[in-house]
Amino acid sequence: MKLLFVLFIFLCLNAEEALQTRTKVLMSTFATISLNESNKGFFKGAFTILSTVDTSLSSYNQNSPIYKLNKNKKADINLYAYEALLLSQKYYIKSAGYFNIAIGSVTKDLYRFGEDERVPRDWELNASDTSFDTLTFDKHSAKLGQGVKIDLGGFGKGYGVDRVVEYLKINNVKKARVALSGDIRCLGICEISINNPYSDIALLRFITRKEEMATSTSGNYNHFVGTENNNHLINPKTKQSQKTFISITLISTLPNSDVDAYATAASVMPKELAYKFLDSLDLAYVILESDRKLVISENISLYVNVQK
Repeated sequence: MKLLFVLFIFLCLNAEEALQTRTKVLMSTFATISLNESNKGFFKGAFTILSTVDTSLSSYNQNSPIYKLNKNKKADINLYAYEALLLSQKYYIKSAGYFNIAIGSVTKDLYRFGEDERVPRDWELNASDTSFDTLTFDKHSAKLGQGVKIDLGGFGKGYGVDRVVEYLKINNVKKARVALSGDIRCLGICEISINNPYSDIALLRFITRKEEMATSTSGNYNHFVGTENNNHLINPKTKQSQKTFISITLISTLPNSDVDAYATAASVMPKELAYKFLDSLDLAYVILESDRKLVISENISLYVNVQK
């Protein structure tokens, strides 16, 4: 499940046309799309795509192929679900198993993040099955091992952003902003301020340097059961909530689904491994560690202009 981490977007307005903004509640968060006045006819199509992605990837909607797969251990799947499962394989391998959608047996059955939440006992966590290799699928159907459930929340919002941006680009939209809580993509230059959970002063403010840029934030302080020690960022290898980072923000030209997944994976890694993993990728990062130390990657100037 993805943190409802709010990054405030200060729109860099075009001199000729101001951006028009529409917001709806989709994918368990506020989905905000900003377009030029001349492109406002694409709002409807963009939100329709996002609604379809939501239905396709949801583990709560009973009409979703993912819900049916978790319940029946087999299901017919549509194109969005197929693409998401295919991407999940890529992220599982890329992260050496730290990104694992089979964490659903913990997030859905034990902690139950989002509904009837509870703190599971250690023996329940130890007995849970997070075996990714029990998932098999093709373009039409999927199967899952008994006792295993999948949770696409670790990159689902990023995937939704990608599909909307793809639609806008096909229709020659040059300037836009698509934001699902902490997952944002800018077409055209924009200014972003990363919220500080402990202060009114932003962690960092920056202006993107490239014409298309993704930002994704994962953090542990805004989605937990009881205390932050029982947060939604679960290490699939230990089945314990991570306690190393308060938040990780990634900035890149990579697809939002990639950036979203890599932020999720790094969040549950041991500290040294997390930095090694992130430094191997085409991205910059802004990290708030558990002791509130702020770490900014040395390459950040390649992606953004930091504001004083």
